[in-house]
Amino acid sequence: MATTERPPSTGRLRAWMLEGLSDLAKQHPGPHAEPEPAHKGQRWWRVMCLTGVDYFSTLGYQPGIAALAAGLLSPVATIVLVVVTLAGALPVYRRVAEESPRGEGSIAMLERLLSFWKGKLFVLTLLGFAATDFLITITLSAADASTHLVENPHLTEALQGKQMLITLFLVALLGAVFLKGFLEAIGVAVALVGIYLLLNVVVVITGLWHVVTAGHVITDWSGALTTEHGNVFVMIGVALIVFPKLALGLSGFETGVAVMPHVQGDPGDTDERPAGRIRDTKKLLTTAALVMSCFLITTSFITTLLIPEREFKPGGEANGRALAYLAHEYLGNAFGTVYDVSTIAILWFAGASAMAGLLNLMPRYLPRYGMAPHWARAVRPMVIVFTLVAFLVTWIFDANVDKQGGAYATGVLVLISSAAIAVTIAARKAGQRGWTLAFGAISAVFLYTTVVNVIERPDGVKIGACFIVGIMLISLLSRLARAFELRVTHVTLDPMAERFVRDMAHRRIRFIANKPGRRDKAEYRDKAEQIKADNDIPAQEDFVFVEVTVTDPSEFEAGLTVRGEVLHERYRVLTLESASIPNALAALLLHVRDATGRTPHIYFEWTEGNPFANFLRFFLFGQGEVAPVTREVLREAEPDRERRPRVHTG
Repeated sequence: MATTERPPSTGRLRAWMLEGLSDLAKQHPGPHAEPEPAHKGQRWWRVMCLTGVDYFSTLGYQPGIAALAAGLLSPVATIVLVVVTLAGALPVYRRVAEESPRGEGSIAMLERLLSFWKGKLFVLTLLGFAATDFLITITLSAADASTHLVENPHLTEALQGKQMLITLFLVALLGAVFLKGFLEAIGVAVALVGIYLLLNVVVVITGLWHVVTAGHVITDWSGALTTEHGNVFVMIGVALIVFPKLALGLSGFETGVAVMPHVQGDPGDTDERPAGRIRDTKKLLTTAALVMSCFLITTSFITTLLIPEREFKPGGEANGRALAYLAHEYLGNAFGTVYDVSTIAILWFAGASAMAGLLNLMPRYLPRYGMAPHWARAVRPMVIVFTLVAFLVTWIFDANVDKQGGAYATGVLVLISSAAIAVTIAARKAGQRGWTLAFGAISAVFLYTTVVNVIERPDGVKIGACFIVGIMLISLLSRLARAFELRVTHVTLDPMAERFVRDMAHRRIRFIANKPGRRDKAEYRDKAEQIKADNDIPAQEDFVFVEVTVTDPSEFEAGLTVRGEVLHERYRVLTLESASIPNALAALLLHVRDATGRTPHIYFEWTEGNPFANFLRFFLFGQGEVAPVTREVLREAEPDRERRPRVHTG
């Protein structure tokens, strides 16, 4: 009786880990990705809840931050924040959504401005700040969720001193959600956001009722405000000064664009013209900003007027949980506990939109640059990597919300500033003078805010620098490890090139790799004679010359177009453009072998100079040790020696 052999558990585990590519990265699959059908997407308001778990969850700590930063002036400072949000960040990201509808964000817009390695390094720097923003979102939100849990009156004694353990558990639980599957989690986000906002409406209405019914509260606050600051102009000036400390209230816009590919759009949308997706993403951004602005103003008002100032300070009952304090104080511990549970849930799940942003950005850029392993396109390995990094960040910051605020604000502000600069440049290129001036002014505001934040809290830049250095180091090591990988996605021959290949298929296929010079008759005659003499080839043998022009050596993978031409009425020449000469030659040889069923031969001269220096030239500039590297690329691409094209060097 025959038995079916079961695959080893390690094989099943590997298949599960690499099952499916990132929904967003698969739009740029490259040569090694396995195609998957794109998902149908979700209605814009549902996706808004996904990004809203990050944006709206800041209500859990933003009123307390505003009270600590501005004191009695907190409502005025919050109005300044709302003005900057609606008149600055919102127009910027509506334009970003229009310019990068696949969710690449402002990074892709700025990437187009720079080429070669400086462009790649610039993108890696921005990815470092993006990683800072998104990872700190995960760890800060989990830490704040554990703070709400520990400080609940019913649980304080039982959970005291266990905040680190609780935070790590919440981070691990978030990672488990993404290992299971992510698109279904949008339904969870909708439920969490709906319940959380409804509970906040109850707290806000209750708070406003107490403010209105206790008339002395408003008069006491306004009197103290006038005594402390004098007049309205001084108040506005102070509010502008403290505004950078409230920058956490701007989070959520970058993730709003990052999850843009999940927006359903219209049935007639195409990848080139997703008009419906762009329109609905603008609705998403605008609705989220308006809802959040209303909550920011009302919550800062009631918390400032109803909570004693001492309770906002470290150790106070309202520190980091101002609205939860009001929920317990005015609606009872039962409602307060329900509010705590809702806040804990949305703060924990706030990391979902951040994780979605990471899973969008990193697989979109790093594998395309050759700066990540193949498995970086799969969701589950990347989830594990990001979760482990989040563990490390949580441990470094001791699961403390206040310690992570600087790094979080720095990441948010750098990304918003880069987005403002990107749309300013886009408007200028489009000849839109009015928008150019407007976006330029917005860029100045965000750059000022970023600089002030960095000066006051330099730890944010330090953490961002650590992420940048880590990403660059790992990326360069990965690129080095994949140096000999065949990175041509496809080969296309024009009619003349196909004619050359068909003609050669009737005899031995011989190519000569030629570095183009004057391209005169003497160059090709001398080259052919030299190759025949060096390799002892009969004089009557015929060759086809192959010439590769290096375009952008920093690119890792691309298609290859081969053009044929006859020079001086005698010499047949194939011309190619590629980021790497050895890769282009290897891809051409393998294509010719597969097209003709015959083994092609290619002839080189040895490259003069130090081998190590030549390898560095190949690694950085796509040319150098051409002959041995071409052979090594072929060896990795075709393990069967009998089928491998032949490389000759004389």
